[in-house]
Amino acid sequence: MSERKVLNKYYPPDFDPAKIPKLKLPKDRQYVVRLMAPFNMRCKTCGEYIYKGKKFNARKETVQNESYLGLPIFRFYIKCTRCLAEITFKTDPENTDYTMEHGATRNFQAEKLLEEEEKRMQKEREEEELNNPMKVLENRTKDSKLEMEVLENLQELKELNQRQANVDFEAMLKQYKELEEEQRRKEQEEDEQEMKAMLEQAQNRRLLEDSDSDEEPTKIRPNPTALTKPTDILQEEPQPQSKRPRTESWERSVGKLSTRAQLAGLVAPRKQKADPALENGRESQGSTASTGSLPAPAAPAAAATSSLGLLGAYSDSEDSTSD
Repeated sequence: MSERKVLNKYYPPDFDPAKIPKLKLPKDRQYVVRLMAPFNMRCKTCGEYIYKGKKFNARKETVQNESYLGLPIFRFYIKCTRCLAEITFKTDPENTDYTMEHGATRNFQAEKLLEEEEKRMQKEREEEELNNPMKVLENRTKDSKLEMEVLENLQELKELNQRQANVDFEAMLKQYKELEEEQRRKEQEEDEQEMKAMLEQAQNRRLLEDSDSDEEPTKIRPNPTALTKPTDILQEEPQPQSKRPRTESWERSVGKLSTRAQLAGLVAPRKQKADPALENGRESQGSTASTGSLPAPAAPAAAATSSLGLLGAYSDSEDSTSD
């Protein structure tokens, strides 16, 4: 790769540059260059407008037998973008511009035409004054009159400026600032009033909500014992009924069998002969029942147990006697 970057070429020992034939190029040969349209133009063939700055691949050549102060003049050939007609224009180093030559017309330019007209008038005036001294005098009088008119107009403008200078601009600015501050103050006051109104409305709404929540739990219910008239019961609010256990129909008719007192009432003790020992036991049991140490419904059950114990003792005594 390094040999491709060599700048020095190899020259053989017998190299003679005089033997190299020179390339003969024509003086009016053309080059292809890329340029932009220097001015607005219109094609004469199809009427297409070509605006300034549009790019073209143009052919460039040197104009023969034409120059300005030793500067060559170049001619450019372009083609219309619509009909491909050939358009040519040249450089104008005298006026630092370009001139249209063939194939199109340059669009109207007021500034350039005005400059050309002024130059033409100045040239005509110089030619007239060259051979006519009276014309020189007339032109001088016209120029003096024109200067006087210009001075008068200038004086009028100065007087007008002095009249306007009497106006106190500082006072006007101060008054404007005061009006602006007053307007800003009014806007600020209106904003504050709106904020206060919104705060009051929010507070009133909050107070109403708080009062509604406080009134619900603090309702005073009338005491039923304080009713003195018979008609007061009609005005009394209905009291919520206390929840009672629901009794089934068979429980109301037969009753619950799970309670101990009801079962104890169904047991009937057998009547037996009285014994002194049993009577003493019954008296002790009766005394304990009277003191309240045992519940009243349990007395028949205790009597039944005692009778069963007496039966067991009697059977034991019979067995012993038989033995």
